[in-house]
Order: sequence, then C-alpha cells, then structure tokens
Amino acid sequence: MGVIDVYNTASLCMIKANNADLRYAVSPRISRLFGATEKMFTSIAPAVPVKHVNNEVESRQPLTGDSFIRPHLRHLAPYQPILPFEVLSARLGRKPEDIIKLDANENPYGPPPEVFEELGQMKFPYVYPDPESRRLRAALAKDSGLESDYILAGCGADELIDLIMRCVLDPGDKIVDCPPTFTMYEFDAAVNGALVIKVPRKSDFSLNIDGIAEVIEKEKPKCIFLTSPNNPDGSIINDKDLFKILDMPVLVVLDEAYIEFAGIESRMGWVKKHENLIVLRTFSKRAGLAGLRVGYGAFPLSIIQYLWRAKQPYNVSVAAEVSACAALKNPTYLETVKNALVQERERLYKLLKEVPFLNPYPSSSNFILCEVTSGVDAKKLKEDLAKMGVMIRHYNNKELKGYVRVSVGKPEHTDALMDCLNRLP
Repeated sequence: MGVIDVYNTASLCMIKANNADLRYAVSPRISRLFGATEKMFTSIAPAVPVKHVNNEVESRQPLTGDSFIRPHLRHLAPYQPILPFEVLSARLGRKPEDIIKLDANENPYGPPPEVFEELGQMKFPYVYPDPESRRLRAALAKDSGLESDYILAGCGADELIDLIMRCVLDPGDKIVDCPPTFTMYEFDAAVNGALVIKVPRKSDFSLNIDGIAEVIEKEKPKCIFLTSPNNPDGSIINDKDLFKILDMPVLVVLDEAYIEFAGIESRMGWVKKHENLIVLRTFSKRAGLAGLRVGYGAFPLSIIQYLWRAKQPYNVSVAAEVSACAALKNPTYLETVKNALVQERERLYKLLKEVPFLNPYPSSSNFILCEVTSGVDAKKLKEDLAKMGVMIRHYNNKELKGYVRVSVGKPEHTDALMDCLNRLP
C-alpha cells in the first residue's frame, strides 16, 4: 500500500502511440508505490479527445452508486439494534416513562450524579477531544491497577472490536466464534471480509474446549472472541479453560462487558503475561453510560502500538471522557448500584422459575436467559409483553430459537414484568 502522486499539467510532455489517432500526456516525473516489490508507475492521461473512445463510453451500462461498494458488503445483513425510548414511545403509543425497558441490558439506575454535574460544566465542547484520552486512561489505571500504557479507550467496546479486526484480519482470514454469544463478533467479521468458524457451546452454554482446539489446529484462525460473563446466558469462563485456550496459537479477545456482576476479578492484568490476550471493558453496564459510548481495553504492549496507529484520532468525545472520569470519582455509587442489580437478579430468577412456561438459567450478569416452554411461542410472548409496555429480548437465530432474555431492572420493573406475565392468557 502507498501513495501515487498526481502532478499538474505544466510539466507534461507529448508522446505518440502506435495508433496514430491516440496521443497521451505523460508526466516526466515518476511516482513510487511503496510496497514489498517497490513497483514503479507513471501517470498517463489522454491529451486530445478521441471519437471512438466516446462511442465506447456511450455503450456502457448506466453508472450506479452501489457499483462502488465492496462486493461482499452488498449482501451483508445489517445488525439488528435495540430500539431507543423515543422510537418505542412512538410505536407503542406510550410515554417513555410508561415503558419498562428490559431488552438491552442497560443500567436502569443511570450514572452517578457527578456525571450530570460535570456535563453541565463542560468548558470546551467546541475543542476536539484529547486523541489519547490521557485523563480517562489515567483514571482507568488507578481504577484497575494496570498501567495506562496498556489501556486504549474507544467509542464503546464495539469500536475496539472493529479496530482489532481491522488491525489483525486480512480479507479471507478466519475467526472463531462460540454461539450463542454476542453477535457483534460475527457482524464485524463479515464487514471486514473475514470468515467465521463457529464452535457451538454445550447444552449448558459452557465452551467446547476440545472443539475449539480442533478448529484452531485445522483451520489456523487468527483470533477467537470470548465473552465472560457470556451474553445472552450469563455463564463465566473459568481460569482453567481460559488458560487452555491461551496456550493455543490464536489471539484471544476476552469481552468483559458484564464482569462487574460476576463477583470475580477482571483478567485485565493478564495482558502483561500473555502476548495473545486482549481484554475489553465498558462503561455502559457498570456506570450507566450506554448512551455516551465509552469502552476501553487492555492490550499487550506489542499489540497496542499498532492500534494507536490505526484508530480514529478523536474517537472518544469530550462528553464521553468527562462522563467516564466523573463516574470513576464515585466508586461507592457504582458498587451500590451493582449490588442492587445483583440482588434483584436473584429475586427475578426465583420469580421466573415460578412461571409455568419459562425455564430460566442461572446468570452471573445483569440479565437472565429463559427457555420458553409448554408450547408458548417466544416471539408472541415478546410481542404480547410489548403491547403492555414491557420490552424483553427475543432472538431469531437458530441457536436461541424459543428463548427470550430479560434484563435485570429495578424492583418495580420486576413487579411490572411479573404482573404482565400473570395476566397473559
């Protein structure tokens, strides 16, 4: 890859081609295309109009915009995001405050009060943000115990997932995915022209370690994406299994978006000992900042230097950095909210177990996956609850056909959900 210079016409000279009807203007200067072979190119353009070239142009098909799009993207299915309050409000004919939103694993308590205070006092929103997010990374270093040199911030962890793929994957490279899991890995792989090798989880949603090892040996994938706790079932990856995968010749990207609810420590510090480990985190769940998009990751120094080169320079906005730093100033609030959600998760699980057509799975996150049984249609269940103003998540993919996921909310949200479930025919 490199650059081809374009020169002005003042230095052009005329040459004569084999065809007497064609003459070309050629730059006497030669631009170099940087690459392994350092090939040389000249810039050539027609000097006089040619009639038979115009006839050829007239015979071409009309130009359409999609002809410029990369072929594999023309068939890409768009990611299906969760709808925000204002859209739900319009569709359901309800005020936002009358909607119980348990479909996107958002933190219903919102951020600490310091976030609102500091957002209202922002002095320089008209100035571009710090491209290195120095203030935020320093705060994260203090919070995590990992030096800031290992930390990179992003516009949500989603941006970092895509950035990792852009830095690691060539078109046609392979990744390992372990469904059911966060579908963004498969989506971003498709955007980047990579192939996805799926190693389905076991019936209890634990990883198929032997299957992963076999695929890595035979297919030679570049990386594997793992989530702990896993979305959508809330299971965690134990140290023994993670060590086994880290011993394999593959880059391991461990997504810890929900780690705060699991009662275990983050593996961020492991990146100092494992050259093939990346750990991703987010402020969306822990700090209630999903709408401001702030994520971060821990990377080995041998990897992070290349992500610094490839990332967008102003990827974390001023408002996002101010909010994240403000949230970290109140760890007591963050801990209190986390404990409240964990406590409500246990209550919700017990109540869902009493519903005759639901089979909930134990979770270490802020959501509970339920198998819909007794002949009840999972999609219709989701639709019926939506009509009553309660939103839950339904899945169309084959791994989760017949399942719904319920986010943990406040106690009054649980009460409203149970009331609606009991009123269903």
